[in-house]
Amino acid sequence: MEPMTLLWLLSHLTMSPNRSQFFEGDFVSLSCEEDDSSTRWNLTRNTRKQQRTQCGVRWGITAGSSCNISYVFPLDSGVYWCESRDGPISNMVNLTVTGGSVILQSPVPPVMEGDDVTLLCKTKTTPSNLPAAFFKDGVFIGKEPTGHMTIQHVSRSDEGLYKCDISGHGESPSSWITVTVQPTSGAPPSASTHSQLTLTLLRYLVVFCPYFISTLLMVSLYLSRANNQ
Repeated sequence: MEPMTLLWLLSHLTMSPNRSQFFEGDFVSLSCEEDDSSTRWNLTRNTRKQQRTQCGVRWGITAGSSCNISYVFPLDSGVYWCESRDGPISNMVNLTVTGGSVILQSPVPPVMEGDDVTLLCKTKTTPSNLPAAFFKDGVFIGKEPTGHMTIQHVSRSDEGLYKCDISGHGESPSSWITVTVQPTSGAPPSASTHSQLTLTLLRYLVVFCPYFISTLLMVSLYLSRANNQ
């Protein structure tokens, strides 16, 4: 396993509230859940205006293992991750801040295949849960009276760019939903595996059989001469 592959297992970036879209003025807390407490890390981000800057450097306040942003602006939109001296050590999270009045609340990706995923289209004003239309990759997929849509037993085909629209209030930014396939144990061998095994067996027989036959002939000749003496 490559060193960088090992590094990716050391930490997991979480966000509170657990969503990827926020209204301007919201409070956001990001933290690195560590699997190796000996690893020193920094919470880092990359935005359109700032390239690879750490929490506490012109943005955020470090609080223990967390980085708090008390008032987010659209300029805070970008990619966030945990980073050690050797490079990234966590998943990357895309945070979107809008100055508009509608957001789409969805789980911070990735989600596991087979899980149920609930999307919530929410307005900044009261009441927040109004009838909303939902779209995937720009295509209308349904309208819900309370702004909630649940996608049951998600699969890789459900991956895509989602957004919502509330009539009279506007449209949310788009969020990408990633679906991770759960690893399977004890899966049956594939057709290619069977072919490789068959080919290996044939090669073994081609090489082994002549030696086996010649050995039998030599033993047979030896026994025949011994009997004739």
